[in-house]
Amino acid sequence: MAEFVVKLADERGRVLEQTHSAATAEELRQRFAHGGYHVFSVKPKSGVVLGGRGKKTKLETFLIFNQQFLTLVRAGLPIHGSLEMLAKNQRNQRFAGQLLDVTGRVKTGESLSQAFEAQGAFPAMYTTTLLAGERSGNLQEVLERFVQFQRVSLTFRKKLTASLIYPSVLIVIVIALFIFLITVVVPSFAQLYDQMGSRLPQITLLLLQFGVEAQHKGPYVAVALAIVGFLLSRYAKTPKGRDLVDGFRISLPVFGKIWIKYQVALFGRTLSTLLTGGLPLVPSLETAARSISSNRIAKAVVASVVKVREGKSLASSLETTKVFPPVATEMISVGEQTGALPQMLNSVSEFFEEDVETALTAAMALIEPLILLVMGVFVVIILIALYLPIFSLGQLQEMQH
Repeated sequence: MAEFVVKLADERGRVLEQTHSAATAEELRQRFAHGGYHVFSVKPKSGVVLGGRGKKTKLETFLIFNQQFLTLVRAGLPIHGSLEMLAKNQRNQRFAGQLLDVTGRVKTGESLSQAFEAQGAFPAMYTTTLLAGERSGNLQEVLERFVQFQRVSLTFRKKLTASLIYPSVLIVIVIALFIFLITVVVPSFAQLYDQMGSRLPQITLLLLQFGVEAQHKGPYVAVALAIVGFLLSRYAKTPKGRDLVDGFRISLPVFGKIWIKYQVALFGRTLSTLLTGGLPLVPSLETAARSISSNRIAKAVVASVVKVREGKSLASSLETTKVFPPVATEMISVGEQTGALPQMLNSVSEFFEEDVETALTAAMALIEPLILLVMGVFVVIILIALYLPIFSLGQLQEMQH
């Protein structure tokens, strides 16, 4: 699909200029014309071709939109009118354009879930939830559940982010201090000792040589690292790259288990929300699998779908994958036996979210002093190597006197 810049006027005569995606300019022009808009022009946006997926909307922005959308739906406003009103109040022009595109599609007869899915920028869980609400006639109810899900997810994510801020800042400071010492301080001492012409210890010679090389070749190394980092980030977005990154995360000594528990908690809450909205188990599992960041856990969920279709229980299907923690499968088994699977899945999520918070707090409590210790050791080694010749020279002069 190509990206176009559309200049149009709404029913009130307001002139808007938005970016939308479509197969052709004529298709986009007809879409908005049928939606009641007056289209001035449709121009290609620098020939950019999209890969079928739009830019993701920030979680907080999307939550605010859904809260406002739910309020308008409760008040009895038409869906297309509510979307149009919210689109005009959006500061994010890309998101506003997506909402206007959804409005145009709804006006031409598309369902709300199909209109959002066509954007390629919204979570699969959201479009599936809307579909379940449309089929059951309880759109307002499923929107309420999705908003509640978003609130919990955003709160939990903010807690995790807050716990990682201080260690991240500490690591940046340590790296910046090390670079400053090696590229600025050490070369200055190298010039000083060259003028003195004294014999230097081996550790000092190695440090001075490393510092001078780093000062001269540092910019080239930085550019090379930036290029490598960019290529690795692009590779990490490919299927093989995602598998490798996910495998690396899971293999980490402490954080691997934390990552798995976080993904299991996300899976449980997503599946619970979909089941409570009235969606059958198999479609809910397929949607939940697409909502998980971990490829390994997503593949395990997809593999369990085949067994569930064959008539096996969800707990036993997940247990055979050997990816889900035993506690999770046991709790899910109890939920299936008691007929309270959505409620038990919520309990699974709460259990693992608390476990993740506790484990992450404990890990950070150990890592922070370790970072300070490593920084202290590096600084001490550098200072000893730099000042050792000065101490030796002072002792030699005292012996001569």
